[in-house]
Amino acid sequence: MKFGVNTFLFASPFTNASTRLFPRFKTWGFDGVEIAVENPADIDPVFVKSQLDRHGLVCTSVCACFPPRRDLRGTPAQQRAALLYLQRLVDLAGVLGTNIVMGPLYSATGRAEAVPAGEYRRQWRTVRAHLKTICHYAEDHDKVICLEPLNRFETDFLNTVDQGLAMIQEVKSPALKLLLDTFHMNIEEKNPAEAIRRAGAQVGHFHASGSDRGTPGNDHVDWSGVAQALKDIHYAGAVVIESFTPDVKVIARAAAIWRKIEPNRDDIARLGLAFLKKTLE
Repeated sequence: MKFGVNTFLFASPFTNASTRLFPRFKTWGFDGVEIAVENPADIDPVFVKSQLDRHGLVCTSVCACFPPRRDLRGTPAQQRAALLYLQRLVDLAGVLGTNIVMGPLYSATGRAEAVPAGEYRRQWRTVRAHLKTICHYAEDHDKVICLEPLNRFETDFLNTVDQGLAMIQEVKSPALKLLLDTFHMNIEEKNPAEAIRRAGAQVGHFHASGSDRGTPGNDHVDWSGVAQALKDIHYAGAVVIESFTPDVKVIARAAAIWRKIEPNRDDIARLGLAFLKKTLE
């Protein structure tokens, strides 16, 4: 099992200059970095890969970012922008050395609105068709698309493991898996450990976040239950710490981060990693 950290905790947008964070991540004991690519033009992936190699790190995954201008269930222009962006991330993943592109790929983050059942079904069909397109592209490039259910305050579209499994069943692509996040499951699942077991082999990636988005272990997540569930499904992928601070304005607004969750964001990564290694390995 490899342990990583999402760059949103420290930088937005992530650029070539943000690779100066890599020595710190390595010193803390991380194996890899989940790189949030807000705009592909912000980075030279060849340079970023060289810096990962230089510091003995891997890219665990490419994190997709969906502001309002990208939305697979939005206007035709938003849908086109989202598709082109996802195809570009698949290309970037190949250069960065990871096979995973992940995130809430179906909609703009923070779009949560009540719609009639018929409209929801129409949106579902639209997203399903687009996911088939991007998954076909991912299959051709030996990449995996990991779909992340978000909590009800960040999306009204896909909140639970069961909804994610339903989408996977309908898309019918080996390139589509689930990204599960302990923060979102803490809100939406009756029993997060059992949800992990239901997802089983469809779990392609995993986020370890405190129940308040803070440090894993300094919260009320049932980490022993999560650890056992991951063992039960023989999960061998990356476990990535994902948290946010008010300093990263765009994601803080979308994720409703209005205050400092912990006194020191370095400790979210450093102490969280120590706890996860002790608990999950």
